[in-house]
Amino acid sequence: MNELSADNLQLWRGEQHVLRGVCVAVAGGQCLQVSGDNGAGKTSLLRALCGLVPLEQGRICWRGNDIAEDRAAFHCELNYLGHDNGLKADLTAVENLRYAAALRRRVQARDIAAALERVGIAEAAAQPLRRLSAGQRRRVALARLLLAGGSLWVLDEPGSNLDARGQSLLLELIDEHLREGGVAVVATHQPLGLPAARLLSLTLQ
Repeated sequence: MNELSADNLQLWRGEQHVLRGVCVAVAGGQCLQVSGDNGAGKTSLLRALCGLVPLEQGRICWRGNDIAEDRAAFHCELNYLGHDNGLKADLTAVENLRYAAALRRRVQARDIAAALERVGIAEAAAQPLRRLSAGQRRRVALARLLLAGGSLWVLDEPGSNLDARGQSLLLELIDEHLREGGVAVVATHQPLGLPAARLLSLTLQ
């Protein structure tokens, strides 16, 4: 069963004690919403849960196994979307998705087309990313989530630059992911609006 857990996470950033004994447990079908003031450590926590920053103390497990024991296997199940979309400005939307998906699995042209259609950006498929608006680029990044596979989504302010319809789309995608048994961890200043039964909350001080 999909489950992400963290026990007594301790992280310092210089002289600042960023994470102080953070403990979480998120099962398949659940979303953990992480909130807190700017500088409270939301991004640091998400990067720690992805195994991207070294911890002073603590343990992170995926499906009951310490992620440090096999990071490659864990990362095959992980989709991380940070403040940066992680896209190449000189590549088209299709080229970006083809390249990103190929790092994980083989996809067909129709799969890429369907993902772009799902996020409402099909008309810009052949456009270089540098010609797209910030909101359109964010939609391409959401299409990458759909194509990459993986049961764990870790999203840092995923609604950035999205209009009202984009925000609704984002919630739909997260909800569909949870209904399929996936796990999501989302840092956001805005309420997610997911069903209460699926939503857990953590506020960092």
